[in-house]
Amino acid sequence: MSILENVDAATNLAKNNELQLLVFRISESQESAFYAINVFKTREVVEAKNHFLTQIPSSHPLLEGTITLRGLQIPILNLPAWLDVNLSKESVQKSNILICDFNGVIIGLRIMSAYRVVKKNWNEMHAPDSYRQEGGVVMNHTRLEDGSLCLILDYEKLLSDVIPQAMVDVFESPGNLKDLDIPAKLKAGTVLIAEDSKTAQRHLIQIFKNSNIDMKLFENGKLLIDYIKKMSDPSLIPAIITDIEMPEMSGFTVIQELHKNPLTKNIPIIVNSSMTGDNNKREAESLGANGFIDKTKSHNIIPLIVDVMNRVKK
Repeated sequence: MSILENVDAATNLAKNNELQLLVFRISESQESAFYAINVFKTREVVEAKNHFLTQIPSSHPLLEGTITLRGLQIPILNLPAWLDVNLSKESVQKSNILICDFNGVIIGLRIMSAYRVVKKNWNEMHAPDSYRQEGGVVMNHTRLEDGSLCLILDYEKLLSDVIPQAMVDVFESPGNLKDLDIPAKLKAGTVLIAEDSKTAQRHLIQIFKNSNIDMKLFENGKLLIDYIKKMSDPSLIPAIITDIEMPEMSGFTVIQELHKNPLTKNIPIIVNSSMTGDNNKREAESLGANGFIDKTKSHNIIPLIVDVMNRVKK
């Protein structure tokens, strides 16, 4: 679809703490309501009426069924229903399917219409405390040029609710975890983590709890950087984990900030993201990240930390 044809490369955006959002509507009756998703999590938009929906018996109520697109069976998630919006049969016929890629998991989100692509700086993305409540579906918001509110949703929560097998199994420990030689610095220290998704936060909390390793969570990259600046001795930090997409400051900017500071430039940094495209991995590496893991494989993050710490030490 033409609306997705002209987007900037992720690498160019990352250098300027920017992102591009595909803005869309989920209902004809909500003309003032806009929602958005990072364009690099999207593939295309297709008309729902052109694709036969095969229902799946005994599936989650929000899983409408599957469509076949370019040889792939793609599950279709009812995004409006997740947001307590019921579409009429006529609206369903007029609706579109937004094809998305989360960690290599291809899904379709039912939407009403794609609006356009907008470029934003991460410091224009805001996450009020009202969004931080347990079970909340909104991650953050921004304003469009006309002042309209545009909401960015916790799509990882939607996936976790509807297709839990697509997400990380926090109780699946790597086979070599017991045999790992945990560095003394990791045993005694606290890993710092910047992650704004409540769903991903819960996963990481459980993974570190299972491993008996201390960690401290921050809702975004700016809070993590501000915390480190107040530390008397940042060299005690065994490792830092950061998401890419976060309000106020992206993970790429976190890496840049850490590497330009002599006190933090040697701290191992791992990117934990659902944006697993090669461009993002290359950009993270070029900026100085020491490791990259996708969120569906977060149960392997402790062995990765150990491996990175050993490599950085050498």
